[in-house]
Amino acid sequence: STQVLWQYLHSMGLKGKKLLELGAGSGYISLSAAKAGAVVTATDINTTAVAYLAKNSQSNKLPITILQSDLFDNIPVQLFDVVAINPPYYKGSPTTEASYAWYCGEQGEYFIRLFEGIKNYIGKNSVVVMVLNDECDINFITHTAMKAGFSFHKVQEKRRLWEMEYIYLAVLQ
Repeated sequence: STQVLWQYLHSMGLKGKKLLELGAGSGYISLSAAKAGAVVTATDINTTAVAYLAKNSQSNKLPITILQSDLFDNIPVQLFDVVAINPPYYKGSPTTEASYAWYCGEQGEYFIRLFEGIKNYIGKNSVVVMVLNDECDINFITHTAMKAGFSFHKVQEKRRLWEMEYIYLAVLQ
């Protein structure tokens, strides 16, 4: 899914754009976006992921602002041109720090917090780019986005081995 998300982001042309990656993990998207000329802020809730991202940023000599944050808790309010997200989309409660990468809460609380909180970080020309797959509750995510005032639509689909992966764009209406 990371590759599908990166291919779409790269096709947008990122040079000079401010990009926020939520849930950056080890930082493939953030590092690639910085190499492509974006001004990047990368976040993750996982302390190990943040440490590896910092290490990867330094070893690649790429200036990336790296923050440990549960969604927007530690991100200073500012506007981004692009927000990239490979979200946790399985319903269930995370029980370990690593499982936050997979589980969005019993009722999808991650998406509710995401679409409410992101409004402080995007302007009318900003775009939120999200990769999802056919195993997640896309109807719930779409409804949550629309209820929060976003248009949310699929712009790409790609079959990868055993699953379909989709790129969705969310734009504040």
